[in-house]
Amino acid sequence: MDRRFLIAVLILSVFCAVRSANGYADNGQPGHDIVVIDITPAHKVQTLSPLRAIGSTVDKEDAGSLPALYSKGNVRAMLDAGLGWLSYRLYTELSDQDWHWNPIGTFSARDSGYWTSSASTHVSLVTDSFGYRLPHRGNTTDQGNNESYSRIDDGDPGTYWKSDPYLTHPFTGDPDELHPQWVVIDLEQPRAVNAVEIDWANPYATDYSIAFWTGDDAIGDPGTAAWSPVSLAGRHRVTHTASRLGPSDESTFRTAVTARFFRVLMTRSSNTCDTHGPADKRNCVGYAIAEIRVGHTNSSGIFKDYVHHVPCGGDKPNGNACGERQTPTYVSSVDPWHSAADRVRNQEQPGLDLIARSGLTRGLPAMYPVPMLYSTPENAVAEVRYLRTRGYPISYIELGEEPDGQYVAPEDYATLYVQWARALHRFDPTLKLGGPVFSGVNSELLTWPDKDGNVSWLNRFLAYLKSHDAMGELAFMSFEHYPDDNGCVHGVKLLHSLLVEPSRVKGVVNAWHSDGIPSTVPLYITEANFSSVNHSQVPMQIEGALWQADYMASALTNGVSGVVYYQYEPVPLSPNTGCPSDWGNLTMFVADAHGNIRARAAQFFAVQMLTQQWLQPGDAAHDLYPASTNIARAGYPLVTAYAAHRPDGLWSVMLVNKDTKAHDVAVQFTSSDSRGAQVFAGKVTQVTFGRAQYVWHARGAQSLPVPDRPPVKDELQAGPPSITFSIPPQSITVLRGTILPAVIYRKAMGYAS
Repeated sequence: MDRRFLIAVLILSVFCAVRSANGYADNGQPGHDIVVIDITPAHKVQTLSPLRAIGSTVDKEDAGSLPALYSKGNVRAMLDAGLGWLSYRLYTELSDQDWHWNPIGTFSARDSGYWTSSASTHVSLVTDSFGYRLPHRGNTTDQGNNESYSRIDDGDPGTYWKSDPYLTHPFTGDPDELHPQWVVIDLEQPRAVNAVEIDWANPYATDYSIAFWTGDDAIGDPGTAAWSPVSLAGRHRVTHTASRLGPSDESTFRTAVTARFFRVLMTRSSNTCDTHGPADKRNCVGYAIAEIRVGHTNSSGIFKDYVHHVPCGGDKPNGNACGERQTPTYVSSVDPWHSAADRVRNQEQPGLDLIARSGLTRGLPAMYPVPMLYSTPENAVAEVRYLRTRGYPISYIELGEEPDGQYVAPEDYATLYVQWARALHRFDPTLKLGGPVFSGVNSELLTWPDKDGNVSWLNRFLAYLKSHDAMGELAFMSFEHYPDDNGCVHGVKLLHSLLVEPSRVKGVVNAWHSDGIPSTVPLYITEANFSSVNHSQVPMQIEGALWQADYMASALTNGVSGVVYYQYEPVPLSPNTGCPSDWGNLTMFVADAHGNIRARAAQFFAVQMLTQQWLQPGDAAHDLYPASTNIARAGYPLVTAYAAHRPDGLWSVMLVNKDTKAHDVAVQFTSSDSRGAQVFAGKVTQVTFGRAQYVWHARGAQSLPVPDRPPVKDELQAGPPSITFSIPPQSITVLRGTILPAVIYRKAMGYAS
């Protein structure tokens, strides 16, 4: 057992025994609660710089909104929060789109094919950039704006899904069997199925199998069941006709299988060229399906197809309202082939030059992404070449974004990662590359079991890197953090979410290390907020501030090297479709539709409490130490504590009180060396931000905080060693001062030993 844990337990046990003997209740009333900080040098958690440890993000925005959002006034307001390093988010990866990070560039075949943005700096600055939809898409839905659909069941025999050519032997160097490609059909309810019909396109599968999922949800709960192969009575292949892009297969089962999810797993390709011709080898590898039917043939030989075939999968395909929906399909990968006509018109990514020159990076090296899941290595290398030529400092490069949200198998992401990493390092061996950039997971990420039954996504990703002598390509591991998935959280549910937040962060960090991330590989949270629903109201409330402080401080005190706030830009309030009376957004500001800031929101002040009060502003080194309290509810800390030794010599303790009641707290510093117990001595600065300074008033589009005041500061004079500090309800409080051994301080103050 950890020695520091034993020390904290012993101190808390003695304190609680004394309180109990004096008739004090467990909830700390009317007695004093206690905070214990372990300042044993060997127990130091980590050393960090505030500007390099606590940062923010930029992401896609509505088309045409960038000039207003990044106005000089808005940038000044954003910088006032005190955030440091910048993480650029890549929304196109979530949307099954290729990113033209520079609108100027070339396709591999005139106005279509595989895209490479221009690395030339002898042109205008890049102020905005665009995503391009993929005509060979196979996913019905996506994690972005959800505006496209699958070509596998769109009812059009002339369209087709095609897998990513970069997952085939000419690019991976692996046998194709090690990267099987697949299509999953979700019938949305269990159905009795005894036949599957596939209309192939070129290249088609010459070896494939069909299986059904033995559990409830193959997509949402992939780690608790398995794929079971169906027993085929026969397979009949029909050669292509003038109306078909390739051959058709009719597979019949020996007996009907009742299941919701069915999978076609492809392991060998015809390597025949698709409709784009043989000039590019990428057109002639992988797998392609034009249409698929899953259903039941009755005793009269009549086939009933359970798949609904329509060109409608997302919310608004091509910007139009979506009518009847196609049956959901999911695919292992998508060919990034596209044309100039596929540009997305309703959203854009901020240009690399716009961000690098805005001042938001504070001159520090920024973390940039390169497109990977739906792009080419050449496009990634050109982007880094452009950044280097412009002289923009780079801290890290993330490869792709949210592969788990795009249903990518760990081995497939890993082989793309290796290809991209080696291409980038051929250009610049000094680059620090990382991933996998998991979406907002709260626990270990699970995937379908492999042949050995391993369901750990990260462990299998790392195993692939090791087997290909590529662990040296992983300079950092990144992930996102969104604890709530609907944003409609109130009352008891919201309090519970606040209570468990520190344990969530600790649990997921421990999971990554258990999965095999070496302790020498730094962890970064590169996107985070309370909810994955953009229009959640919680970030606007005082609870959003409490969550923000807990998330950031608990991550850092659990060894995460860097955390971020999402998102920097003052985007307007919008209604939460899952909770229509809630208006909000993931932003530090209350802004109108034109990006004009009307008020600073709760998380703005929470960030200031971390960057300007708990930690000393700037780039100097701080040491973090473990802290604990005895104030709990339902087994979770009701008041959390975080301790830092600042470069100005002061000890700083941040207390996050989730309770609706105030707490009188005694603070004690302990050490396993000869120094013994220590206490704050002399002047102590107390800074507080809570519901006395900020109250959110929900009034739809006119919602505002009133009052909306900054933190309050008090200068206190420490009295006897038993001095307590009053921590207001629902507040973030920072205590700063110097400390002395308790015995010495008592004598100096004239108290008996």
